[in-house]
Order: sequence, then structure tokens, then C-alpha cells
Amino acid sequence: MAADPHALFEEWFTEARLAEPNDAEAMALATADVHGRPSVRMVLLKGHDARGFVFYTNSASRKGDELAANPRAALLFHWKSLRRQVRIEGAVEPVDDAQADGYFATRSRDSQIGAWASDQSRPMPDRASFEARYQTLVGDYEGRQVPRPSHWRGYRVVPERIEFWIDRAHRLHERRLFLRDGPGGDWDGWRESLLYP
Repeated sequence: MAADPHALFEEWFTEARLAEPNDAEAMALATADVHGRPSVRMVLLKGHDARGFVFYTNSASRKGDELAANPRAALLFHWKSLRRQVRIEGAVEPVDDAQADGYFATRSRDSQIGAWASDQSRPMPDRASFEARYQTLVGDYEGRQVPRPSHWRGYRVVPERIEFWIDRAHRLHERRLFLRDGPGGDWDGWRESLLYP
């Protein structure tokens, strides 16, 4: 039994980067609106440490709207080549502007301009309109640095629950659960247990 789920995640994530043919960083992100209606989509993990798991998106997108109304989320990593999953649940908080700016600066120029051009999750009249907007912005930013749009931000899922799942024969899977532990909600450690398959 390990005392630190973040260390175990890093170990598994390192193995996944070597084993997965595409996007070991891909994770399903589940959110819910103010009425509890769920929604799930794939996003990419862009950082993790003891504070949580970070991804970036348009805050005016559907997921951004849902996170504003209900700042809780669940993540799922499924590394099929390793026959492993990691499930994470917790509150969501924005990353600070400096961190978002730093990551935005590492994106390709095309992706930076795309963040300005896309009204993510909103109705689009036709593909040509979007491509024309994109090309206009390419011209507008020619020879200049592309700044991060204020609507493009980072979010951190602060885990309260992390489950490590390993596939076993005959569906006799191994499930290790870590729960945040601390007196009066003052999180200061993790409690580990096993779950039946």
C-alpha cells in the first residue's frame, strides 16, 4: 500500500507515455450543469502535482459554463495498452493567469490563433465562416505575438478521491481507492483502501 496517490499516478503516467501509441495525456472530463445534467468529453492533461490535475479550455464553452455553475468534475484516464484506469473526483479551481499565460505561450501559433477564432461549443453557421475568421486573425497577428484570450484559461481538478484500477482475468480486477483525509475537512493526507471488483 502506498501513502501518496500522486507518486503512484506519476509512476503509472510514466509507463503510459512509453506504452500508449497516442495521447497518454488524454482523459475524459465529466462535468454537470446546475441541474445535475452530466456531460463528458476528452481533454488533455497539461500538468499535475500534489495540488491537482490541470487542463485548459475556453471558459465560454459548454464545459466552462458547467464548471462556472457547478465547480466539481471527474476525470478518467484509460490506458488500454496497460489495461489500467485512474479515476479522479474533486472540486475545480482556476489556475492563475501567470500559469495560463505560460502554457499558452508554449502552444503552436496556429493553436493560439484558433483560440481567438473559435466560439467553442457555440452554433456555427458553416465551416467557411470559421476558416475566414481564422485567416483574418492570421493576418491581424502577422509579425506579432499572439496573446492569450481572457476566455481561454486553465482549470485544476483538486482531487478528493483517486481510484487506481488494474484489469485482472475473469473480471477479478484490482481497485485501490485513496480518499482525502483530515480533521474537519482540513485535508492533510490520504486514506487508502481496496474495493471489490
